[in-house]
Amino acid sequence: MTHGRTGRMPENGSTALHPRLPEAPAWLRWLPVLYVAAVLLLEPVTPVDWPVSFVLVAVPLVAAFAHGPLVVAAATVFALVMEGVLAGTPCCAGRPVAYLWDRHYVASYVCTALVGALGTILAAHRIRRERTLADVRYVAETAQRVLLRPLPHRIGRLRMESLYLSAAAQARIGGDLYEAVPTPHGVRLLIGDVRGKGLLAVETAAALLGAFREVAYDEPGLLDVVGRVDASMHRRAAWLGGAETAERFVTAVFAEIPAEGHVVRIVNCGHPPPVRLRDGEVRELDGGRPAPPLNLGMLVEEPYHVDTYPFRPGDQLLLYTDGVTETRDASGAFYPLLDRLRSWGPLPPKELLDRIHDDLLAHSHHGLEDDTAALAVCLLPEEPPDV
Repeated sequence: MTHGRTGRMPENGSTALHPRLPEAPAWLRWLPVLYVAAVLLLEPVTPVDWPVSFVLVAVPLVAAFAHGPLVVAAATVFALVMEGVLAGTPCCAGRPVAYLWDRHYVASYVCTALVGALGTILAAHRIRRERTLADVRYVAETAQRVLLRPLPHRIGRLRMESLYLSAAAQARIGGDLYEAVPTPHGVRLLIGDVRGKGLLAVETAAALLGAFREVAYDEPGLLDVVGRVDASMHRRAAWLGGAETAERFVTAVFAEIPAEGHVVRIVNCGHPPPVRLRDGEVRELDGGRPAPPLNLGMLVEEPYHVDTYPFRPGDQLLLYTDGVTETRDASGAFYPLLDRLRSWGPLPPKELLDRIHDDLLAHSHHGLEDDTAALAVCLLPEEPPDV
């Protein structure tokens, strides 16, 4: 995940050893200099009775927006010196030296020193808050990367890539998740979206991933995997209790690609349907039989079912969360995923997700409102036997 911005998760899952403080934009860092330059340009062209140097009292506060307390203190001293120079230097401002200790100028010195002291305190408080926020974001990033550990680029004959885009505000953590587990029954995939945000969503996602990683290897059938995960989610929700227990659900897609057979088996639990890409053909793999999200399966008799589709060498499977298709542009139009996939033509998994990544940011004008996860899996051709 990213913190307070949109971004692609690093492929190696690494993170900085220490959180970095956010850097102010260049124009804000240079604003004190521009402010003083504007005063120096105005001073010679204004009448002697209209001392523009009085506005230098704001220099410490201007510096406090982007700089630390030491810089603000230095800016205060500089502003005091410049006020004195402009007050009593005939060659620069056209005023006699006696103006240096005029009561109006002395009042300006006192106000500048006072504002400088307040600006220094403000800058120190801002730095402290930014450091606290950076620490919280760092913890959030670490938790998200532990939760969504990097997937291998290849498992057997499957080449895969993953994408995670965060629309995090401050230190909010999303609940989108994905996983791939090689098993004796084939490679089993999971992508899901936890209802809600924050720590409750992370807790639910962690429980779901833990249950999936445990049962995916042991259970012979994909429906058995889903049933075990659903039971685990329901049991955990009941154990945690609270008024929101019934609302602690997850939409998810479970997929299984066996080593032989050239098929993909899918169990859709109230999630956007996967997309199969084949020789320029783009098709949603939707069985037409809606199923409830996880933790709501107990409300329906025989809620989940397996849909089987052909999956030949060269085919690609795209699984994604609703953050992709529900991304809006400035006019409110949803992101047209299928149209985009058809217009791009065949792309390898990495290039496909890179294209989706860039296109989502362009479509939303870098204003994503929901977290987004995607997983692209391509079946490679069989390698000829060694002679």
